Amino acid sequence: MTIQEDLAGELKEAIKTGDKARRDVIRQIETEVAVAKAAPGFKGEIDDELYSKIIVSYVKKMEKARQEFAAVGERGADQAAKLAYEIEYLSRWTPRLAGEEETRVLVRAAIAELGVDDPKMAGRVTGHVMKAGTGLDGGLVNRLVREELGA
Repeated sequence: MTIQEDLAGELKEAIKTGDKARRDVIRQIETEVAVAKAAPGFKGEIDDELYSKIIVSYVKKMEKARQEFAAVGERGADQAAKLAYEIEYLSRWTPRLAGEEETRVLVRAAIAELGVDDPKMAGRVTGHVMKAGTGLDGGLVNRLVREELGA
């Protein structure tokens, strides 16, 4: 079953059961797909790869927003909880990201491979790690590179 078919089934069920939170997040993903499809220069198919890319991008944006709402405390608690639900719900369609220790191993290997010891070269190392691996969190890679280089 494709992601699109899975989401269509989930949407029907959410509407039947009155699950507004699930309905809204599925509709938002469908909107994001429609926007991508209508973008100038879009070529390709609406397939699992496109859905996965859109879901990953959306989850990243919502995680950043969730952190911002959580930072304002009580006033942002409801919105942070809503976004946390969306992130959790969509997580089954996102690739598993490498954990901190797995990422640290890749960072150390890249530093050794490139022979870098200057903190000013952190960007080069980060770029090298991100090109070499999939399922990596860019923010985590950047932080670990800076830690390892003493930046």
